[in-house]
Amino acid sequence: MCLLSCQQNKEVSQAQSSVKLIVLGTIQDAGSPHIACKKQCCKELYKNKNRKRLVTALGILDSKNKETYLFEASPDMTFQMKMLNEAAPFEHTETPDGIFLTHAHIGHYTGLMYLGKEAMDAKKVPVYAMPRMTQFLKQNGPWSQLHERRNIAISRLTSDSSIDLNDQLRVTPVRVPHRDEFSETVGYKIKGPNKTILFIPDIDKWTKWSLNIIEEIKGVDLAFIDGTFFNANELSGRSIDEIPHPLISESLNLFEKLSEIEKSKIHFIHFNHTNPVLNPKAPERKMIKDKGFKLAQQGMLISL
Repeated sequence: MCLLSCQQNKEVSQAQSSVKLIVLGTIQDAGSPHIACKKQCCKELYKNKNRKRLVTALGILDSKNKETYLFEASPDMTFQMKMLNEAAPFEHTETPDGIFLTHAHIGHYTGLMYLGKEAMDAKKVPVYAMPRMTQFLKQNGPWSQLHERRNIAISRLTSDSSIDLNDQLRVTPVRVPHRDEFSETVGYKIKGPNKTILFIPDIDKWTKWSLNIIEEIKGVDLAFIDGTFFNANELSGRSIDEIPHPLISESLNLFEKLSEIEKSKIHFIHFNHTNPVLNPKAPERKMIKDKGFKLAQQGMLISL
């Protein structure tokens, strides 16, 4: 069974640009349904095992150079690699031409395990990571085995230093403040032939960032940004201060004075399982749309 709808495949083949972005997942690290969750948000999802919400990741398809790239190695990477290949209107190997990591939290790098000896036993899959992230992978098992067995080939990135993947694609890592227990955290600017995307799935607060998020949005064509929680009341028995994120309600206030064009660039992503915007009938979801903002949707395709 194809993981993309027929309509989505049709859009890929008919679109004009040779470079496309595909949203491969929109959920926070631990997925939805969430482990051990007994709340209503996950109850029905456990009953209906055909429903699948994948952890946040983006893919890039370059038809001219016949290359694919993956941003994040999520726990759902098995599905997401297949989705990426199915969306490509050209023949390609199972593995992408590069995997870009943002940081060392479970939803953003643990998919690398499927490239190892116990699974695919891949050969030198290019993995792009920042210095601390590179050190973390090389010095800690089981990730070090991937490096030692040459399942992956790690290229070290430098913040704000762009790399040209080919004549169509440029990628720039951008440091952001987050809970950096094991590695630094970055977002990415992904520049195609016609459009530039800002991807920041995780950040503590916009006010903690050395850059101005409003100016950054103005400087790109689309922004996929942290929408983990809608408000501070979603978690029970756990302080949201321990896992800071810019609440969607805060972001809506911060971006309120942007023009309609600027607002339409913003796509919230990386939703916690408790986030009411995951419910198609939720008033919070309608509010976001009415205010001119968007929610990232798994499977959506955008020409770059």
